[in-house]
Amino acid sequence: MLHVTYLIILLPLVGVGVQLVAGRRLGDPVAGWIGTAFVGASFLVSVGVYLDLLTVHAPVRTFTQDLWTWIPVDRLQVRAALYVDPLAMTMVLFVTGISALIHLYSIGYMHGDRDFSKFFLYLNLFVASMLILVLGNNLVMTFVGWEGVGTCSYLLVAFWFTRDSAASAGKKAFVYNRIGDAGFLVAIFLAYATVHTTDYQVIFAHLSEIGSANITAICLLLLVGVMGKSAQIPLFPWLADAMEGPTPVSALIHAATMVTAGVYLLCRVNPLLHASPSAALTVAIIGAATAFVAATIACAQQDIKKVLAYSTVSQLGYMFLAIGSGAYTAAIFLMVAHAFFKGLLFLGSGSVIHGLHDEQDLKRMGNLRRYLPVTFLTFAVGWLCLAAVPPLSGFWAKGDVLDNTWAAHPALWVVGIVTAGLTAYYMSRLTALAFFGSDRWKAAVPVDAHHDEPGAHHAEGPVGEPHESPWVMTLPLWILAAFAAVAGVMAIPNGQFNLGRWVDPVFGANLYANHLSGTALWVLGVVDAVVAVTFVAVGFHLWSRTAERPPLEGTFLRRSWYVNELYDAVLGRPAQRLAAFCSDVVDSKVVDGAVNGVAGLVKGSGSLLRRTQTGYVRNYVLGIVLGTVFVVGFMLTRLWWA
Repeated sequence: MLHVTYLIILLPLVGVGVQLVAGRRLGDPVAGWIGTAFVGASFLVSVGVYLDLLTVHAPVRTFTQDLWTWIPVDRLQVRAALYVDPLAMTMVLFVTGISALIHLYSIGYMHGDRDFSKFFLYLNLFVASMLILVLGNNLVMTFVGWEGVGTCSYLLVAFWFTRDSAASAGKKAFVYNRIGDAGFLVAIFLAYATVHTTDYQVIFAHLSEIGSANITAICLLLLVGVMGKSAQIPLFPWLADAMEGPTPVSALIHAATMVTAGVYLLCRVNPLLHASPSAALTVAIIGAATAFVAATIACAQQDIKKVLAYSTVSQLGYMFLAIGSGAYTAAIFLMVAHAFFKGLLFLGSGSVIHGLHDEQDLKRMGNLRRYLPVTFLTFAVGWLCLAAVPPLSGFWAKGDVLDNTWAAHPALWVVGIVTAGLTAYYMSRLTALAFFGSDRWKAAVPVDAHHDEPGAHHAEGPVGEPHESPWVMTLPLWILAAFAAVAGVMAIPNGQFNLGRWVDPVFGANLYANHLSGTALWVLGVVDAVVAVTFVAVGFHLWSRTAERPPLEGTFLRRSWYVNELYDAVLGRPAQRLAAFCSDVVDSKVVDGAVNGVAGLVKGSGSLLRRTQTGYVRNYVLGIVLGTVFVVGFMLTRLWWA
């Protein structure tokens, strides 16, 4: 099966072609089923490739499939080639598997949408792009997939473009990602300039030729790229606005796959990070800061999807913290577990929104466990997983990150454990507001009194009685809930599904060994559990009976630390004034003035020269005589001085 690895990418691309040619004719729901089938087939091929890779006996199981020479220009030889190893295969399996479930869910969620087939075209294209990113064996191939998922993100976030907020959110996501992509592109240029290749393995084999300064520069430039894609400080504000897209988009792109591309890239270039401790420490600090800031913001949001969006930013910060500490396996473990439970939570929130006729305001929900029992049960699994309550997967995955952080950077561990408490609190707040308390959805107007502040999308008029989602939406919830609950088996040291035994050879000596004693691990685990359970209890107690606690929802947090306002004041408004100055002064007076001045000069000189064209022979003879006299005089002068 290794020799058909290309089918993993090709099948979603064929799905794109089918949707492009016949999608509208196939219509709702056939177009959705076909799109789901192609991604499901890609998942089945991925399983076959994984099983075949298991038969490879080597210190590091790898396979490279050369397809063709893509860019043959002198020394720049870029191959279109696929690189399969345990790290890539881990990404491929959960990308295709979770994407197939989200496609299935979308058949029910997007039912009746006028652009139903277009939505599945974009989803298939996104999956293909993500797989190119993961399987590319060189930086250029990765960058192609990187740009592909960025483009699809724009298309999907702005899918309901007739809504101004959705159109603006799509543009915001696009601009923020382009800023980050500039750093990634310069990193590629610098890598090629030093070792004349973009192939990962060749770059890693020639680290000594790159030099420590260039290695640090490449790492920091790549960090700029992943700040944009994985929404880290300072390029994180776009992710919350991206919730304007349909909920399956939030689950697919902004929880399970695209935003983890930055985590994957940093893990892929682990030899570079290992060779630059200062760059690795920078990654860890940015991750810790982002995790804390995003968690505080999530504590005060009232849009159900924005709480989960800032939670995603925070959890990605944990992954960066692990990478910066050299705990690459811990980062991958959290990434996989997070894909299960955050995908579950986003799809669960979509089921809530669907059942409440497009209402997204937590303050206008309440007691939904009575009306949406399946959604509640599955959502509760995701809630407790994200809150890191033992023995669910989140406890083991987050604990692995915190254990390694304690060993590598104790000060950052403090930030991490505080953030863990905030995570348990805001998820308990969200669950209590949505599924417990009174039937606030019966109110005809939003409960929120702060209409001038960022709130949530509301249904048009009074909300009808909530209803459970159809089976195509609830089946993915059950499956993701099951995987989220049991994914902790990947932490069992000698277990059959141990993740470390599978991916550790990829990192080799670059993997940080924390050397913590058994007693230290037990103490840290108990601390993690006590923090999680305590803050779950506090959050649930505070919010299960009331939806209004203004002291806990300050404007500073509701407005996301005023980051958007800061960027607008420091960058947006000055850029707008600069653009106006360039339009009114530079363009109109300088550029147009120069162009018009040259034209006027030509016109004036032409008018003067035109007077010499009289049509009289005597004038022309006079001109010839004067010219002859001038030439003869010039020649005589030259002879005299000679």
